[in-house]
Amino acid sequence: MKRITRFLTSRLALVGIAILLQLAWFFFFMERLTTYSVFINGFFRVASLCVLLYLIRKDESSAYKIAWIILIMSLPLFGGILYLLIGNKKPSKNLAGRMAQVKGEMSEELVQNHKILEELEAQAPDAAGNVRYIGEYGPYPVWKNTQVKYYPVGEAMFEDVLQDLERAQHYIFLEYFIIEEGHMWNSILEILERKVKEGVDVRLVYDDVGSVSKLPFHYDRQMEDKGIKCMAFNRFVPFLSLVMNNRDHRKILVIDGHTAYNGGINLADEYINEVVRFGHWKDTAVRLYGEAVYSFTLMFLEVWNAFRTPDLDYSVFSPHRWHEGPFESDGYVLPYADTPLDNEELGENVYINILNQAKDYVYIATPYLLISDEMESALCLAAKRGVDVRILMPGIPDKPTVFFMAKSYYPPLLNAGVQIYEYTPGFVHAKSYVCDDRIATVGTINMDFRSLYLHFECGTYLYGCKAVMDVKKDMEECFPKCHQVTLGDCRQGLLGNLFTSVLRVLAPLM
Repeated sequence: MKRITRFLTSRLALVGIAILLQLAWFFFFMERLTTYSVFINGFFRVASLCVLLYLIRKDESSAYKIAWIILIMSLPLFGGILYLLIGNKKPSKNLAGRMAQVKGEMSEELVQNHKILEELEAQAPDAAGNVRYIGEYGPYPVWKNTQVKYYPVGEAMFEDVLQDLERAQHYIFLEYFIIEEGHMWNSILEILERKVKEGVDVRLVYDDVGSVSKLPFHYDRQMEDKGIKCMAFNRFVPFLSLVMNNRDHRKILVIDGHTAYNGGINLADEYINEVVRFGHWKDTAVRLYGEAVYSFTLMFLEVWNAFRTPDLDYSVFSPHRWHEGPFESDGYVLPYADTPLDNEELGENVYINILNQAKDYVYIATPYLLISDEMESALCLAAKRGVDVRILMPGIPDKPTVFFMAKSYYPPLLNAGVQIYEYTPGFVHAKSYVCDDRIATVGTINMDFRSLYLHFECGTYLYGCKAVMDVKKDMEECFPKCHQVTLGDCRQGLLGNLFTSVLRVLAPLM
């Protein structure tokens, strides 16, 4: 009973109730308004038709457009207005304007060393093409003089994080989608509090929606009282608007400018298997040590400077500021970020480029598989060319409805030769690609519409690094623990297929 009472009085429940009341009021108001007058009824029908025509012409994901077109045609009175309320995928003008201004101010810091790019082009023109694309449309440069360590599970990363935090002397930047009080976060927080007292500049950004059920209301104020500079990103307001859907899904930890962590691992106990939610939690991350860390530092400052007192002298955050001597080099390293502020689906295109350039194999780990037509085509064409395409999916899902939706994509992929493996021990939260023993990317970008089109995301693209083979080895060790999906597993009967078809149409809106 106490647990139910605690949930009903939680911020998450109150926000959900507020949104449901708004939806109920909207439909009641529209129903009363349209039955009151034939003219008003006709006006809203014409408005829905205009929205349909606008959608057809709009430069937008076809799957997203089709979902809305079907919804508007099903609800000709309400559909057009509903799209105007919640169909816009772009962030608020205030958020977009502030972040665009900061991005422009730091553009001179994101300049490519042409010697590095020319060197890569001479070795691997195909990989250099993807690097040029990220450099042009990110824009994020490719680096050398960086060592990379790969983590196949969260608990291994956690041990190194604690050690690196203890060694911090100047500043610590943390930016995470989810933070939850427990062993992992409390252990980190204890070190952060000590470091603040030692004079270390500690800054924390957490996503307000990602942590809405995990942290107390105004947790940022508690952190400020401890001396930790803190910001809740895009604070959630229970109002019918997709502006609230533009979440900071990134996971970035930067220490003294020369050490950074990136991957799928949030700061909560299930990510290190301290608690069990959906069986064994399979996640991945990388640790960078060297010059490439600067890109992650600037990603953090892009968010921080947009909403807090800005740091205009970026030189104090350079990797060499607090590191004497040169860094060792281990291949080519390119941290990159994707944003809903532009019309460039950079995260999705990085994945598609890898698939298009693959010659031997591509192994993919993702928790969700709600993909666009372009991504589905890239996966199928790679397999049809003879590339060994394998997708590692959860065996125990965290969101059953989303997992059921994902299964609707299985048959065309299997028919094309793509192999799908469901991780029997538990849940896969990793977001990793590895290709042809040369290329890998590890980061926060899921293969679903929310991650690819709505969220702020980031990843680490690797070429020729030792860690690439570590990613491959990890994948190869996971496949024997999985159930390999067959077409027979996808048979759901007439009603099941009908239900799946409906869910697949709605997938872009989830």
